[in-house]
Amino acid sequence: MHLEHDPEAEAAPEIGFDDFLAVDIRVGTIVEAEPYPEARKPSVRLKIDFGPAIGIRKSCAQIAALYAPVELAGRQVAAVVNFPPRQIGKALSEVLTLGFADEEGRVVLFAPDRKVPNGARLF
Repeated sequence: MHLEHDPEAEAAPEIGFDDFLAVDIRVGTIVEAEPYPEARKPSVRLKIDFGPAIGIRKSCAQIAALYAPVELAGRQVAAVVNFPPRQIGKALSEVLTLGFADEEGRVVLFAPDRKVPNGARLF
């Protein structure tokens, strides 16, 4: 799947509300972050706590251009938690951490602007 980073790109085709509900986007708190230099693009390996129902999941996020691992612990992020795990180099990514590309194509994390319970679902 190719992700579009062009802000001038046309909107994706219309989907039904049930399609949206099928994508399970939850908030979690980063409990561990470490550099992942083996990835093709500058990445960080994350462990994110999504609360008791989902637990701690791993993610490889292409966020190293803007975020140092040391500053990430305790930060809340949004992620898709119902994609199948994906092998990223030698690491397994269990969730897709969400972000937006800035003007230079660097990933800016997507997160609530106020603290919410881990595991809260986007609606």
